[in-house]
Amino acid sequence: MRVWRAGMKWMLLILSSQIGAGYASGQEIWQFFGVESGLAIVLFTVMFTISAYIVLKISYRVQSTHFLPVLEHLMGPALAKVYDVLIMFYLFSMTMVMIAGGGVTLQMYKLPFWIGIFLLCIVTVGLFFWDIKGILSLNSILIPILVAGLLYALVFFQTTHHYTWTIDLTRQYNWPASITFTSLNILSVVAVLSSIGKDMKGLGEAKIASVASGLIFGMISFVYNETLVQLSGSLTQYEIPLFAVLEGAPYPLFLCMAAVLFLAIYTTTVTGLFGLSSRMLAFVKLPRWTLVSLLLAVMVPFTTIGFSDLIAILYPIYGLLSLYLLVCLLLYPILGRWKKV
Repeated sequence: MRVWRAGMKWMLLILSSQIGAGYASGQEIWQFFGVESGLAIVLFTVMFTISAYIVLKISYRVQSTHFLPVLEHLMGPALAKVYDVLIMFYLFSMTMVMIAGGGVTLQMYKLPFWIGIFLLCIVTVGLFFWDIKGILSLNSILIPILVAGLLYALVFFQTTHHYTWTIDLTRQYNWPASITFTSLNILSVVAVLSSIGKDMKGLGEAKIASVASGLIFGMISFVYNETLVQLSGSLTQYEIPLFAVLEGAPYPLFLCMAAVLFLAIYTTTVTGLFGLSSRMLAFVKLPRWTLVSLLLAVMVPFTTIGFSDLIAILYPIYGLLSLYLLVCLLLYPILGRWKKV
């Protein structure tokens, strides 16, 4: 039972790092997938599961507290330094996207954009007074609510519109999108999971966490993508595709899903800052909450660029840059056995 509880704990941490503003809003899914993407999502699920397990396995073996030792184990000291900088820039910019998404989401409650950002920053800094224990406790409450709320909205749309899914196995030409989508998401997995190596007690936890998170992430991605395909003609009218899914829904459900979206943004903001601060604490001697406060103060001015514009610009770039990291993770089991022989 202990192994299962620990595995579920790390699974929630993985999901909190993935289901953020870009994903829960539908922007990230629509950016990479769309029509003829069923096979792409299946391939993504497999690659994501394998990659998450490899990161957890290396993190446990080297007892890491941040991602540099894991990178050095995967690709050697020289390239590890390059990807060390890349992941720090990724975490900084993606957290900036989360903050912008928080401001946009709270506008649904008639709150000004800057007030929403201020509130998100305050509750984020407050959580870091409890460090990793506070983050894990929060995830155990918020992530089940987040996943259930997102699935409810998608199922509500399907049951009220009575669409039928038509999946043609001979027309799956968008399968290469699985590679860039996995490589994008694996950056945050490496950043966050590399920080918990010393807290793990065995590889059984890693197997449970990676398989469970991969299946849940893949299932939601498939249902979400099929829903957006059915709405493709009207998505250009919305900055957040999730609100197109909720078009015509009762207003209380609309407000509840705005809250769910904000929770997704909040959990991903927290895990992103956890990964970034874990790396920076290796050479900056400050309390974690103080470092997080300084990072947020630097990030906030950049949120004026716009939520959807930030996603459209940054996500494909990071997806391409992290392709080599994904290749290293997928080849690690093969190369590791070859080195032993």
